[in-house]
Amino acid sequence: MNTIQVMRQFQDDKACMAFLCEIRWKAKMKCPYCNGGNISKHQEKDRRDRLQCSGCRKSFSPTVNTILHKTHIPLFKWFLAISLLSEAKKSISSRQLARHLSLPVKTAYSLSQRIRKALLGTRSPLLKGIIELDETYIGGKPRFPNTGAKRGRGTKKTLVVGMLERGGSVINQVEKQYRKKQVRDMVLQNADVEKSSFYTDDYGAYNQIGRFAPHESVNHSMREYVRGDVHTNTIEGYWALVKRAWYGQHHHYTKKYTPLYIAESSFKYNNRKLHSSEVFNKIMDACINS
Repeated sequence: MNTIQVMRQFQDDKACMAFLCEIRWKAKMKCPYCNGGNISKHQEKDRRDRLQCSGCRKSFSPTVNTILHKTHIPLFKWFLAISLLSEAKKSISSRQLARHLSLPVKTAYSLSQRIRKALLGTRSPLLKGIIELDETYIGGKPRFPNTGAKRGRGTKKTLVVGMLERGGSVINQVEKQYRKKQVRDMVLQNADVEKSSFYTDDYGAYNQIGRFAPHESVNHSMREYVRGDVHTNTIEGYWALVKRAWYGQHHHYTKKYTPLYIAESSFKYNNRKLHSSEVFNKIMDACINS
């Protein structure tokens, strides 16, 4: 659902609340406190329309126990923020979001981070087929380049590792180190090894993959990048999107919050073939049901 559709469909809190109820409870509403099913509408002065359970007699909103719980931001702006975030292939900065929503920059930052945190809980199915493994490092160039700052695996940048199924989904995560144990755990936890073949570069930690699944590599140190179907170009193309978001929009990630931005990029890549309305609904579902 693009921003124009959001602006047309959700012009007030009542329309937003009705949509949230539909996303959260599908067929029948239930009380989040006692799980009762006898729910009626309830109105209180100077508050949004609420619901009330006839069992426990508590009133509640469909935003209770979600990332929207106790928010003072109009729900319409939440919906618009989700739409803008879902449409921005290379993400959107807090300042740009603040200008669109007429909010303070800190409020826009907090709102966007809460949405990304909801996306962090989404999971892809097990990967299978041809799977590429690679790692990248997120961060800027050293401020003082002549101080012996290392590149590649010796750098102090944030390490992000990933697995990508050709034509399918990507799974990635932030790691402190990437040795044999981390490679083995990532492969066994996220891929159907009996139905998969793995392509990597010549990093030594990948050699163990051949013990439990077909594995081939290209020798980047010898300037070999493609050998028939064997390459890691697909996942390196995905890393380019991740880096463009860093360079062009955010300019800096702290290590603490890097997983949130990586979750956003992987979610968008995994749902790249869906219509904008389907992506919007999936993000709303993650925000409400995560």
